[in-house]
Amino acid sequence: LFASISNAWLSGQWDIHQMSHPLPTTLITLALALKIGLAPLHTWMPEVLQGLDLTTGLILSTWQKLAPFCLLLQVQPANATLLLVLGITSTLVGGWGGLNQTQLRKILAYSSIAHLGWMILVLQFSPSLTFLTLLVYFIMTFSLFISFKISNATNINTLATSWAKAPALTSIIPLILLSLGGLPPLTGFLPKWLILQELTKQDLTPLATVAALSALL
Repeated sequence: LFASISNAWLSGQWDIHQMSHPLPTTLITLALALKIGLAPLHTWMPEVLQGLDLTTGLILSTWQKLAPFCLLLQVQPANATLLLVLGITSTLVGGWGGLNQTQLRKILAYSSIAHLGWMILVLQFSPSLTFLTLLVYFIMTFSLFISFKISNATNINTLATSWAKAPALTSIIPLILLSLGGLPPLTGFLPKWLILQELTKQDLTPLATVAALSALL
């Protein structure tokens, strides 16, 4: 709200498509980054997701991302560096954060931060690719949350003992997790591959390398 008001004050128009002044553009980008939980504005996300039940967590991880993303796509900040910094920080934080977790919801929160980082990296070069990544992420996250809800699992130990209750589901969950991690030949690898290709085309090979290495974590 503050960004749009300051934009109207500085430029005399309420339209967010042609935001020319750097102050409101930066403000609105950071505000939307906070809203979807991009690093370094991500600290609320793992804690909040951990405190929610699986259904509400699913809504927070998927549906709640749509509106901020629509706004980010429309704003298309002139300052490309800000988005790249937010994107690469998110992929690194998402990779590092999930390392020593046993709580599934926190792992999913860090996974969400990392995936959003990938989307933000490529947002200004190829919005359609961002949309594809978002769609694939939604499908994978939805499958995972529903699987956890059916097997009533909120931490890794519960998941390990769910084999006796639902063997078919328990054998599918690792596949979805690996897909979420972006392992070929699973679905999650496709958007990452395309994003790396796009970043290389834009002469951002070092950035693409760091993003690819962060995905290994």
